[in-house]
Amino acid sequence: MGELRGTHVPVLLERCLELLAPALDRGGRTVHVDATLGLAGHAEAVLERHPHTVLIGLDRDTEALAHARVRLARFADRIHLEHAVYDELPEVLQRLGYAGIDAILFDLGVSSLQLDAPDRGFAYAQDAPLDMRMDQTRGVTAEEVVNTYSHPDLARVLRVYGEEKFAGRIASAIIRERERGRITSSARLAELVRESIPAPARRTGGHPAKRTFQALRIEVNRELAALETALPAALDALNVGGRMVVLSYHSLEDRLTKQALADRVRSKGPVDLPVELPGSGPTFRLLSRGAELPGEAEVAANPRAASVRLRAAVRLDPAAGEQGRTDRERSRRRVRAMHQPGTGSTPGSTVDRGSAPGDGRGTDEEGEGT
Repeated sequence: MGELRGTHVPVLLERCLELLAPALDRGGRTVHVDATLGLAGHAEAVLERHPHTVLIGLDRDTEALAHARVRLARFADRIHLEHAVYDELPEVLQRLGYAGIDAILFDLGVSSLQLDAPDRGFAYAQDAPLDMRMDQTRGVTAEEVVNTYSHPDLARVLRVYGEEKFAGRIASAIIRERERGRITSSARLAELVRESIPAPARRTGGHPAKRTFQALRIEVNRELAALETALPAALDALNVGGRMVVLSYHSLEDRLTKQALADRVRSKGPVDLPVELPGSGPTFRLLSRGAELPGEAEVAANPRAASVRLRAAVRLDPAAGEQGRTDRERSRRRVRAMHQPGTGSTPGSTVDRGSAPGDGRGTDEEGEGT
């Protein structure tokens, strides 16, 4: 396997542990999934803090899995390390015989191992073959994308996945260059991108090739497509009281996460009904007020945490939701009764909202520990 390449500092480690702890400290055996195991920094801390927790670690990178297996060797009787992408979670759980899980963590994006390994082609600051595959055993490489995609497809990838304003100009430069010869070098690609972007735009926003390399990486690894499938599957797999924490590093990941959670934390019943229809109430509650950002100390200790956005949620108990529906019905009926003829109510009268029970709906404004 060789020596570990690069360094690894788990992002927002203590905050993640704080959010996951209530789901893992419930007595008896609990099951935690690390959907993006990487070099196992988060996973190791979870296993140390929770001696009755079983870990299921997923990663598509075989080199990362090999290092993680060594790092977690002392927990060998409590770990299952699986070569899989996170959208394969349902199949992994079925194969291992787990009907549900208690916690899951997604630490998205490129890992420290991949970023710090020059031969993997992820870093625009180092010359390397254009690979960018997180799983080097399968899939197309960035070199294939750059040298075979049409101009419209290249521009689409750069514009959608990289949010690159100059996607068309960069795609044109790539097409011209590959007509002279195949593009195989990450350094040459980064140079092409830099030359394609107007000088004033190059002076702001970091390295000019950052967005292009992000876009190619997402395309090569089908990251957003996998995440769009994985998030609902993970929420479905959580037991009552189970918790999910997601660390995103760009707006596309965070947007998908926000959408997946929003679908579960809001009531689906008509708002004008006096009672929540069975099965239409929220099934999750947000644990963070919107997206949590890293503090200055976190960024100073680990610069790669600068762009992180954290979102978290807990699965609600349907039985407890029945009481919430009853409270909601009583509250609405009381409000309606106050506006009926003969109640002494006037059109300008007000209701004491402070004494009315909440309706249990989660929003981006709700959360704990914020």
